[in-house]
Amino acid sequence: MMTIELAALCLLGINTLTFLIYGLDKLLAIKHRRRIPEATLLTLAFLTGNIGAMLGMALFRHKTDARAHPGFVWGVPGMFLAELGLAVCLILRVLS
Repeated sequence: MMTIELAALCLLGINTLTFLIYGLDKLLAIKHRRRIPEATLLTLAFLTGNIGAMLGMALFRHKTDARAHPGFVWGVPGMFLAELGLAVCLILRVLS
């Protein structure tokens, strides 16, 4: 398997896992059960799972109140932009 294909598969996997965990946390919140720690949710987003986190936040309407969860509302998209910038820099470096 090519390196780029393996990287894409890993990105798909971490984002799918992050999305599902955000959904599980929302379900646990609705049922008033023990929740997944916010540090775990943010760590998954930080580990390149930020697209899955943003999709989970939007679809499940979870952690979207900026006053109650500023780390999620501002941090997750910020991490995405930082990783996107890094990816663009790396691609441009490889192409030059």
